Amino acid sequence: MIFSIVTSSVTNPMLHHHHLSDVNRNRASKSIKIINSKNHKNPRKCECFDLYDQLVPYKKAWSWQKTIVNEKKAMIDRNQECPDTVILLQHPPVYTMGTGSTEDYLNFDIKNAPFDVYRTERGGEVTYHGPGQLVMYPIINLRNHKLDLHWYLRKLEEVVIRVLSSAFSINASRLDGLTGVWVGNKKVAAIGIRVSKWMTFHGLALNVTTDLTPFNSIVPCGIRNRGVGSVKGLIEDGGHVNRDVCYDKLDDLQLLDIAHESLLKEFSEVFQLQIEKQTVFKLEC
Repeated sequence: MIFSIVTSSVTNPMLHHHHLSDVNRNRASKSIKIINSKNHKNPRKCECFDLYDQLVPYKKAWSWQKTIVNEKKAMIDRNQECPDTVILLQHPPVYTMGTGSTEDYLNFDIKNAPFDVYRTERGGEVTYHGPGQLVMYPIINLRNHKLDLHWYLRKLEEVVIRVLSSAFSINASRLDGLTGVWVGNKKVAAIGIRVSKWMTFHGLALNVTTDLTPFNSIVPCGIRNRGVGSVKGLIEDGGHVNRDVCYDKLDDLQLLDIAHESLLKEFSEVFQLQIEKQTVFKLEC
């Protein structure tokens, strides 16, 4: 399937339909607009490419981000106003490494990797992306927020912590010296960013219904003494969830729907942005 995005000059990557219907997408879109319109008096606008129910090949999404970043930097050089952007999607199975990552954290020969491996310009060590993991790529101009990378990382963590609390009654936290979001000894969200001329890209990945098996082939984020978790796994385990709510009766698609809507809501709240979804339509199959 090939898709194009209206109201943007950015070329959209080739997408693979995953699991949710357009009915679900429209329902989420309307509810998020209602939430955001009531929360802020004069929020900045943020265009949103909401492809949370699509599997977008990593290389395509990576190239797409860089194109948007270059367009925004050119606008800034011309003293033009440019809105912030956020992309939400899933990836087919893939491993990604940061600019300074070492192959010591790969439990396989990189020449015979189980999935594609990409070395990117983001920070951090190796991680895994795959179906059931919601990936959020904020492309925002920190000049309009705060010129502080630590502030930005903590805000991304706050988004996820709020999602887990409000949507699933899961008590998540930060760990001193370690970027990301944790529940007990398990990392449920990884964060890796790049900032160029105060324009951010790359972002966060939240394990919702992710098959965690591929993480066994790496040392996730280069941290050997801690594990990886998912929302679904935490619900099944029950130790960190409010048992007054029957989350275990929700199927994978419902968990992804809930997490997706909460991610956009909390991102809007934390960064004080008005989410404006861009129209996505199918050109050919």
